[in-house]
Amino acid sequence: MQIINEINKAYVECGEEMVIISRPDVPFIPENVTVHLGKPDEPAENVTVSFPAYIKNVASSEIYPTWPESAIRANIYAQITFALNRIFTERYRNLGYDFDITNSTQFDQSFVPGRDIFENISEVVDEIFNSYIVRQGKIEPIAASYCDGVNVDCDGLLQWETVTLAEDGYSPYDILKYYYGEDIDLVTDVPVNANFESYPLYPLRLGSFGRDVFIIQQELNRIRENYPAIPKIENPDGIFRKDTEDAVKAFQKAFDLTQDGVIGSATWYKIKYIYNAVKGLGELISEGIEPEEIESPFVISWQEGDSGIWVRLIQYYVRAIACYYGDIPMIELTSYFGPETTEAVKALQTKFDIIIDGVVGIQTWAVLDKIYRKIYSEISEGCFKNKTIYPGYLLSKGMGDKNVTLMQTYLEKIYQYYPFIPKVSVTGIFDEQTEAAARAIQREYLGIDTGLIGPATWSKIAELYENLEV
Repeated sequence: MQIINEINKAYVECGEEMVIISRPDVPFIPENVTVHLGKPDEPAENVTVSFPAYIKNVASSEIYPTWPESAIRANIYAQITFALNRIFTERYRNLGYDFDITNSTQFDQSFVPGRDIFENISEVVDEIFNSYIVRQGKIEPIAASYCDGVNVDCDGLLQWETVTLAEDGYSPYDILKYYYGEDIDLVTDVPVNANFESYPLYPLRLGSFGRDVFIIQQELNRIRENYPAIPKIENPDGIFRKDTEDAVKAFQKAFDLTQDGVIGSATWYKIKYIYNAVKGLGELISEGIEPEEIESPFVISWQEGDSGIWVRLIQYYVRAIACYYGDIPMIELTSYFGPETTEAVKALQTKFDIIIDGVVGIQTWAVLDKIYRKIYSEISEGCFKNKTIYPGYLLSKGMGDKNVTLMQTYLEKIYQYYPFIPKVSVTGIFDEQTEAAARAIQREYLGIDTGLIGPATWSKIAELYENLEV
């Protein structure tokens, strides 16, 4: 029997504790499940229960405690996996519903509020509720369809027939392979995490960056195979450049959304819905998701001990916010996430009422982004060496706005004093000349070579310009 462990665990050292962080793009076991007591479009009550309690109820409603244990376990594995597929693909959330799954057996699994739970079924669920079935080489829980096999026939597990197989000596894994194929594994010890929707808490737009941007870029590129009017994103690297904006606008046009190139909640969930559909993720025979499809250059979170350009960006945002809010410690931009940065992050988390752990994860980054965009025009001149404050988004090739024009104006003047910097024309469009000039400044002063104008490059360009003898 092949078992995969720790497929989606990211670990953060916190003293002597090991804290598990689930990635939103990888399956996890939800703490709770919200069940709609009716068909999806029927007015009905929603009830929220813990995931183990939900599976115990489903299993007690759909199978018998007198069945052989192998049959019971195989059925419960299928029920767990079916529910996780619904949750992972956000089948109902993508359609605008406020629940995870229904109790209509026409669509989902039976769930009877208040019913008695069989003791032996409860014990099995407690043992295996954090496991699911996966295709080898894929990450998502399969759409583990099943039916009773007597009154209803289906492609998938036949519940009553599992009894015969168990009596013939089949193990739970053998039973699952009998119905779902030889190419399945069981993922075990999957971490439990609080429920959260996949939308990243703030809109993604030109200049945004991170794992969420990378995942959306990958999904749009897959969608275009079925909808070729959507232009290909040539370098899906997690940075929201002009080609990503063009792809988003084309997607929005194809699906009757506001064509603003911004991934707000409506566009996010429509992309997810269409991606799941073209991949067949809600079907037993599915294209599946391979691990490399979610391998992003961006980590899930940053914490003490990390270093690099993205740590410097975090420090820039924290320092800027500290200049505005006096109760947050001022830190230096060292590119190293040391104790001072940890304490400043904790102070920020305390102020804005989020988990106080000193780690910059999804929630903390969303707060940094939101607060910085709100206050950046009011940050005092003495906060940084330069007076011209970074606007809060990455400038990259293909972009065109007032901030690109401003940087080109500065670079054109700097070129007259620093001949190692390539000449730049003020066109308002971030072109190859602008990128070459940005790279030259990065190599000379910052020890990087990205061609992107983020806070460090912006600040250096502004500093050089403001110190010119003009």
